[in-house]
Amino acid sequence: MIKLKIEFLGTGGAMTIPRPLCRCRVCEEARIKGVPYSRSGPSLFVHGPNLLLDTPEDIYYQINRSNITEINAVFYSHWHPDHVMGRRILESLNADWVNDPPKNKQTDVYLPEQVAIDFNHRLGSGEHLQFFSQQGYIRLHELKDGDRVWINDTEIWPFRLAEDYVYAFLLKTNDKKVLIALDELNNWKPAQQLQGVDLAILPIGIFEYHPLTGERLITSRHPVLKEEATFIETLEVIKELNPKKTILTHIEEMNGLSFDELKKVEKLLNEEGLNIEIAYDTLVVDV
Repeated sequence: MIKLKIEFLGTGGAMTIPRPLCRCRVCEEARIKGVPYSRSGPSLFVHGPNLLLDTPEDIYYQINRSNITEINAVFYSHWHPDHVMGRRILESLNADWVNDPPKNKQTDVYLPEQVAIDFNHRLGSGEHLQFFSQQGYIRLHELKDGDRVWINDTEIWPFRLAEDYVYAFLLKTNDKKVLIALDELNNWKPAQQLQGVDLAILPIGIFEYHPLTGERLITSRHPVLKEEATFIETLEVIKELNPKKTILTHIEEMNGLSFDELKKVEKLLNEEGLNIEIAYDTLVVDV
């Protein structure tokens, strides 16, 4: 029976921690202490089916420090640069630069319907992946909404969130269900069929207020509040989902919260009866 294990390769957001040249206390601490205080770009790996989800700029470093030994497939959740700009890893994994003719390896790359559309006019992602396909580095698969993919006895179902350019993934084995949403919970209401999953992995959201002091961290007029779910809104989603366990990731530098502060938040949430863990780079969790 297939067993799922989640490895958090990177738990930062659009701005990683430490942010280059930033001298705030969170970034300075991260420079000195490293992991778990530092956070690289958003990506995770599912052992069992051996799936890589998204390729941030830090993906080379993340894979080299990971427990990954084989990658069966790469799935992309959406087109945003913090999730795709390390896509050249697909060449590094597979290109044979020694033999003539080359004996390239290939990785299956899956693009959900809207992701495939967006890649054709955002950041050159589509052209880049087509080049890799022509070179024989990848097998490119474009999915339609509703399509399922089976890999190593695991069913992967990509589905759109409320911000309909971004996809979450439901992974199902014989006895486990895992929901993975790497970004963009804004305005999302989970469907009944997703409730009670064994594990939900969700973005932590924007901290409009400091979770320990109640201090307002950003102005109520800030445009990000119309574009991103807040931490409080994320908690409401979790209560509606009612998963057996939740792990929160995609933690932005702009929140200004240290690893130690987030551990205190985690403790308070647990005391309220919510089985929530806040992820850090290199965290490995059995499902």
